[in-house]
Amino acid sequence: MYDPLNFRASDDRYERGEAFYRRCGRSGILLPAVSLGLWKNFGDTVPYERSRSILLYAFDHGVCHFDLANNYGPHAGAAEQTFGRVMRESLHPYRDELFVATKAGYDMWQGPYGNWGSRKHLMASLNQSLQRMSLDYVDLFYTHRFDPATPLDETLQALVDIVKSGKALYVGISRWPLDATRYALNFLRQRDVPCLCYQGRINLLDREPLTSGILSAVRDAGCGFVSFSPLAQGLLAGRYNQGIPENSRMRRDVTLREEQLTPDLCQKLARFCQLAAERGETPASLALRWVLSQKGVTSVIVGASSAEQLGQSLPAASAPALSEEELAMLECLFETPKGA
Repeated sequence: MYDPLNFRASDDRYERGEAFYRRCGRSGILLPAVSLGLWKNFGDTVPYERSRSILLYAFDHGVCHFDLANNYGPHAGAAEQTFGRVMRESLHPYRDELFVATKAGYDMWQGPYGNWGSRKHLMASLNQSLQRMSLDYVDLFYTHRFDPATPLDETLQALVDIVKSGKALYVGISRWPLDATRYALNFLRQRDVPCLCYQGRINLLDREPLTSGILSAVRDAGCGFVSFSPLAQGLLAGRYNQGIPENSRMRRDVTLREEQLTPDLCQKLARFCQLAAERGETPASLALRWVLSQKGVTSVIVGASSAEQLGQSLPAASAPALSEEELAMLECLFETPKGA
């Protein structure tokens, strides 16, 4: 058990070596291939001691990239508050080793400025995030979603000004459509604040950034790509191929609906688990390796309900890339039938 007030990071925290870290596009930043996301398990519904142990375990094992957002919780803001407490108690001496990302854009507070992509919302949200996390700056600040009502130039100029104010070192965009993404990459580059990375969802069940051209566009522009939900909220981790466990996210969280688990998907997940077992690895490891084998992907963001669970994901970061034959086999397994 970690003693928060007397925490001393492991001297071996970077022993995984260079293979564990990947360059983010054409920048000077290296990110761990597996990063820790604080979307779940860091809010008010989880004991602080458990959240703290996951964060400190991550850092002790070379995971220096922590991905947050203003509204992660519950309640909204609670994950940043948890991170801020761990920062004050334990991680403050290591601030320069950390790469902290947060975002703004989804519902955060009441009224017309509590969401979307206005300059008002982005700047106010970042100021609040810095206070909650006990930081002077974040390493990366994302606009969390595309805002069809706010002029793109307003949103993007706010990102430029945030960097020039010193409140963020880099900026990124998350879940924007292709045309708006191309415009953003060009706008930011022309103002000497290039987009560090794009965050989107890639997993074996959702390949939209690949099929839409997003991944190739950001890769060609020298921008990194960070994938969230690489395990499809646990569907690819081997928990649901024989039904729905009572203590699973699908039973207690509206973000993963029971109707998603069709008989056809259960059959495919069972076959996927069998393939992983035949290879001597876990389903989660195989799913992560598939994402990390996609050309242009810098890092995958994983969640964890315990330090042990996080530890099971880390070996995938240093594992060899899957072959073209292996990639095709997995993609064929989860291919959506034509006309479906």
